[in-house]
Amino acid sequence: MARIDLQSLGHSYTPNPTSDDDYALKPMTHVWEQGGAYALLGPSGCGKTTLLNIISGLLTPSEGRVLFDGKDVPAPPTEARNIAQVFQFPVVYDTMTVYENLAFPLRNRGLRGAPLDARVREIAGLLDLTADLNRRGRNLTADAKQKISLGRGLVRPDVAAILFDEPLTVIDPHLKWELRSKLKALHRALDLTMIYVTHDQTEALTFADKVVVMHDGRVVQVGRPQELFERPAHVFVGHFIGSPGMNVLPAEVSGRAARVGGHVIALRRGYPALDGKAKIEIGVRPEFATLAPAGAGGVPVRVRRLDDLGRTRIARVELSGLPMAATVPEDLTLAGDEASLLLDPAMVHVYADGTLVEGEAA
Repeated sequence: MARIDLQSLGHSYTPNPTSDDDYALKPMTHVWEQGGAYALLGPSGCGKTTLLNIISGLLTPSEGRVLFDGKDVPAPPTEARNIAQVFQFPVVYDTMTVYENLAFPLRNRGLRGAPLDARVREIAGLLDLTADLNRRGRNLTADAKQKISLGRGLVRPDVAAILFDEPLTVIDPHLKWELRSKLKALHRALDLTMIYVTHDQTEALTFADKVVVMHDGRVVQVGRPQELFERPAHVFVGHFIGSPGMNVLPAEVSGRAARVGGHVIALRRGYPALDGKAKIEIGVRPEFATLAPAGAGGVPVRVRRLDDLGRTRIARVELSGLPMAATVPEDLTLAGDEASLLLDPAMVHVYADGTLVEGEAA
């Protein structure tokens, strides 16, 4: 078990980087607390796997330090970090039985006899693999093989942290929920630091206690799922998390009002003149933008279409020609394409150059 500190950590695959564009992983400082369940979330190419490989020791960073429990680990062998890493595609020894696959890491460390057998059977029980212990790897399904990969990471009692690099990519969709739930239960049972890399927001939000959102090699927000949803610190977080994502509109902001295309939108907090910023925007999630009949207050919009998602309806509307998504109440019936949009002022956020502006309390 370990606390992992990243201090001014950055990495470039080119020598002598001179600008941010040269970095695959822009310098960051971050702490992974012992026993935490974290997700690294972001699109392909944003630096997630680079960061994971630096933590595990597979890659030496261009700059900065990695500390395990306060001790600098500049470039030891990977095995010295007591890290277990589970990759996207399951790595299983096909000629070995499930039991032999799970026992392999323990035998490599000199464990034998009853202690080895007890540990293998404990992990097999946690992963629902007990009935398959005598089966050979070549005959197993992809999800069973990935369970073995997970088990090999979990079986070592001295492991400091487990790193998962998109481990459910090859798993059938109907089995992903089961395995995510299993990982969450394992985390609670074993009290291990777990870092889970994914581009899938559902995987990240259901697995992690805290989500680290990455964009273009940079960490743009760290928080609990509710924080990321209700108060995105960057417009990218608003776009990437949620389905549909946050509405982001260019605006003029002064005091406790935003102006979009000549329409005034009330804000909960006050904003003095935002001088010197290249781009001012407001953001509001569709869940906090409610469609209403024309003339019901709010701002006037034109409805382009309604999407029935089963549990809810989403309206695609235009505000002064700008596309938006909004929630449609169950009992709402529209006579034409004209409607009003009611916005919750507490959930309308202001962004300057893509970054959340806190504003001043009223």
